Amino acid sequence: MNGEISNIKKWVVFYPVYINSKKTVAEGRRISFTKACENPTCAEIADCCSHLKLLNAIEIDKAYPRDFMQRGRVRVQLRKEDGTLCNPAVSSRKQLMLQVAELVPRHPGRTKKQEAPSTSSAGPSKSGKGGRKKR
Repeated sequence: MNGEISNIKKWVVFYPVYINSKKTVAEGRRISFTKACENPTCAEIADCCSHLKLLNAIEIDKAYPRDFMQRGRVRVQLRKEDGTLCNPAVSSRKQLMLQVAELVPRHPGRTKKQEAPSTSSAGPSKSGKGGRKKR
């Protein structure tokens, strides 16, 4: 158990803020706005890492230092103990972020979430109170 915990401490830390298109670079986004996805969760990131054949561990109790209300992070193993890559397609943190950001919008849970609200929100938006127009 102790050997496994010390091993996890050497893994790459991945906060959802890194690929969140709703955040600015000052707030912690690390990839371009066009490649980022909207409000990713730790579970979605972990599933995407598993899809990429990378070992991962979710740490729900950890908070992002710049925004302590943002809870959860994912630890991902990019390299094995001997220094070889776990997945040759993912050789750096940046590549990991870009590939996960590409996979999150196609996540099965996310596609179901988007279908349900779109049908219910279409009705009330037409009969709105007539507030300010968005620019």
